[in-house]
Amino acid sequence: MIDDKLLVAQLKNVKTQELAFRNLMSLYKKRLYWHIRKIVISHEDADDVLQNTFIKVFKNIHKFNEDSQLYSWMYRIATNESITFINNKAKKQQVNINDLQYQLADELSNDSYFSGDEIQQKLQKAIITLPRKQQLVFNMKYFDDMKYSDMSEILETSVGALKASYFHAVKKIEQHLKSN
Repeated sequence: MIDDKLLVAQLKNVKTQELAFRNLMSLYKKRLYWHIRKIVISHEDADDVLQNTFIKVFKNIHKFNEDSQLYSWMYRIATNESITFINNKAKKQQVNINDLQYQLADELSNDSYFSGDEIQQKLQKAIITLPRKQQLVFNMKYFDDMKYSDMSEILETSVGALKASYFHAVKKIEQHLKSN
């Protein structure tokens, strides 16, 4: 396993950056894909956003100040890219974001890349009812089992606020699942 500091140094070095970038992609591609997929829902959209994320990471690695962890920085980029993507998609289709997300969740059963059952689809629909920040916090905690300290770096929010968001998200999801 390559050390993040070494990887960053290799990414910033013109002579080693190509191999280092391939290593970076193999290390983080799957985790970032699933993080993005939970936000944009569609496999094709997640692939596009993942590609954009890695392009941004590559172009901006020299700006990475190493005060945070590399994956936290990349998750922040992936999160921002995902939100921008979903906002732009809703704007292009001239629908609000919630309507777009409901539509995408309804289409999950036809998605050959979605292996979930009816319960997982209901959970996805319940998550969509949450405000954006609660969606992010719930997904990061529930699915990724991410520590609040890491989420705090990624979302640039206090640990206390994240815990409260997660608590409220769980309660809203429980309510939604009971009523449907």
